[in-house]
Amino acid sequence: MAFVDNRFEERRRTVATELAERRIDKLLITHLVNLRYLTGFSGSNGALLLGAERSVALATDGRYQTQIAQEVPDIEARITRPVAPALLADVDGPQRVGIEADHLSVAEFEALQKACDEQVTLVPVRGLVEKQRRIKDAGEIEQLAEVAELAAAALRGMLADGAVRVGRTEREIAAELEYRMRTAGSERTSFDTIVASGLNSAKPHHGAEDRELVAGDLVTIDFGAHARGYNSDMTRTYAVGEPDDFSREIYEVVQRAQQAGVEAAIVGTPLVDVDAACRDVIEAAGYGEYFVHSTGHGVGMDVHEEPAASRNGEGELEDGMTVTIEPGIYVPGRGGVRIEDTVVVTEKGPRVITDLGRDLLVV
Repeated sequence: MAFVDNRFEERRRTVATELAERRIDKLLITHLVNLRYLTGFSGSNGALLLGAERSVALATDGRYQTQIAQEVPDIEARITRPVAPALLADVDGPQRVGIEADHLSVAEFEALQKACDEQVTLVPVRGLVEKQRRIKDAGEIEQLAEVAELAAAALRGMLADGAVRVGRTEREIAAELEYRMRTAGSERTSFDTIVASGLNSAKPHHGAEDRELVAGDLVTIDFGAHARGYNSDMTRTYAVGEPDDFSREIYEVVQRAQQAGVEAAIVGTPLVDVDAACRDVIEAAGYGEYFVHSTGHGVGMDVHEEPAASRNGEGELEDGMTVTIEPGIYVPGRGGVRIEDTVVVTEKGPRVITDLGRDLLVV
């Protein structure tokens, strides 16, 4: 008999309770990340119809008949295509059915409308499952810590082997880092790996090109691994050869800002204050105009998810949330620095799960 993970049933129960409170009869889950969160199914095509009275209907296509039976042994899946319209076609009205408005195209919405009984009303719903996903349970935190260490170990090994050095290209470094993460158990990268050297380090989302590293460069490496449904995200900036005074100065400012942000990541802190903790340090040093993005975001089944630590961040940190702390300074024509860690917010204080040194390392 297959093992049934009761966490999925508990998650569905929580969603069902909120549906009842909103007077929505059923919720159609089509976003694959939310589907996996609520069932454990990891295929690329599927849908779930969850009722406020806790009924469940699950569908996928024939490619996943064996897989879904193994991953979701507590729900008998319907094998069909297209999956979402097929589930809706079985709903008799009058009923209010929620749809994930943030994850549907106009064409998909029209297909759902066409499949519905005329007495069924489709109700746009935003962030209902994502709101629940913000708080990680103990199992999720363990998985996040494992994938974070997998990624950190890959870069740690590269540094020990001298793989980040003068003469190598950004693309070569990115490819080796991704290879090492993959061979260590990563299923894919969380996002396109960034290796930004020299003047490219002034571009927050540069990518990786054929530019060779030269002595005196700053090189920023932003990377993440994905394994068993969860992601990691961290950034380090290194000096290739002896850095100049400007490089040392902006690194020191960012390091202090990042430490201030980590220390602010405690239960009850408003998200705007987490952002301000980093931003105030950088502004006081005269580089405020060069910190051009928000301080951080949640990390989980999506690499960018709620909460958002920014000037416009809403709410406050809660026990079990994750948040990245990633201030940066990016001066066009000169270079830039970013330092990023993923933090788990706990009642005992911030727990950094991306374990790699933060002092300026000359490679």
